[in-house]
Amino acid sequence: MKLHIHGVHVPNRKNTAELAALRLPIPETVEIPMSMHIGAPAIPVVKPGESVRVGQLIGKAGGFVSAPVYASVSGTVKKIGQQVGSGGRLMQTVVIAADGKQEPDPDLKPPKLDTMQDFLDAVRESGMVGLGGAGFPTVVKLTVKNLEQVRAVIINGAECEPYITADDRLCREKPQDVISGLKLIMKIFGLKEGHIGIEDNKPQAIEALKEAAKDETGILIDVLPAKYPQGAEKQLIYAVTGREVPSGGLPAALGCAVFNAATTRAIHDVVYDGMPLIKRIVTVSGDILMEPKNLLVPIGTSFNDLLDACGHSENPYKVLSGGPMMGVAQYDLSVPTIKGVNAVTVLGKKNNFFVDEPHCLRCGKCIEVCPMHLMPVLMYQAIQDGDVDGMKSVNLLDCIECGCCSFVCPAKRPLTQEIKSMRKIQLAKRKK
Repeated sequence: MKLHIHGVHVPNRKNTAELAALRLPIPETVEIPMSMHIGAPAIPVVKPGESVRVGQLIGKAGGFVSAPVYASVSGTVKKIGQQVGSGGRLMQTVVIAADGKQEPDPDLKPPKLDTMQDFLDAVRESGMVGLGGAGFPTVVKLTVKNLEQVRAVIINGAECEPYITADDRLCREKPQDVISGLKLIMKIFGLKEGHIGIEDNKPQAIEALKEAAKDETGILIDVLPAKYPQGAEKQLIYAVTGREVPSGGLPAALGCAVFNAATTRAIHDVVYDGMPLIKRIVTVSGDILMEPKNLLVPIGTSFNDLLDACGHSENPYKVLSGGPMMGVAQYDLSVPTIKGVNAVTVLGKKNNFFVDEPHCLRCGKCIEVCPMHLMPVLMYQAIQDGDVDGMKSVNLLDCIECGCCSFVCPAKRPLTQEIKSMRKIQLAKRKK
């Protein structure tokens, strides 16, 4: 199996690649969800009417696989309510009316790190989760029973989706912070070598990282061909190490630990500044925006505020949380920006490719491009027929939901959408 052969060449449309990340003006209110991660939601520890400051704990972790939540603005807790998030789930939220002062919590300070456990505790208490979209609590990934099993740390800077440039700008503007975060992770795992995988269509970011790492020992910048989905975890591991994650397996099976570039930089912030995860860079782009931007955004900022900061020439046909290949379409723009949102993509009506009754042409293009070497056409048919055994036989759960099959389908069948929905059902059944 050669995982690097399949995939698609997508139009880059990196309209914001040359635009430095700008700090978004503090919004009037932020709505901060208690569930921005895989696992148990956080539990609110503040009440309506209470004053809060930047970096103050507002939600404690609800379990080991969970993450605490902190105030991204200073102000007053307006209410504790419910909101449908960008992923479509109903979540408990803490709404804060900002006072514009951005006063930091006086208790914030860099952690004292005398032992490995001190480092793990600092990451856990920071609310750190994977910022590439998965939202897996970072401390869980760092907590390994047998450290000798971890043979490679890979930082994901590929950013292969069209439009998105958040990690590109981060690597250009703060390369030393990314390198510093990688060194901390390498130290935890006792490794002398670490990798940063980045596509060759980001030459400025590559040079910035190489310059930042020139005096470091064991840090390798792996320049990869630009092909989607190069940044998918399993494809990235293969591209960097030449090893394949087995069907149904996790990167740990190969002794690999993969972290997003933004997560790595956030680890640096926690260790050296004592600042928990309260903000992130978000690319706001699309074909109808008047001023696409990279914005440094407080967690909890509504999508409406992001679109207002950029303006648009027509009413959006579709607004996606994420990029056009894997993003989730939104029906309400009051949804808040969460930790895993790296982009908001705004598309006009010319992007309406809906077909009422799409019929498969049996062309096999979806099979040709699938990076996991699956058969989307058979997966789709099994879903339509309700054939549970058929879903298992075509390895439905191995799908990474990259969208390659839908991208090339000449009949415009909603392959990824149907497969994604059924995977959620199957995973829920397996969990029970």
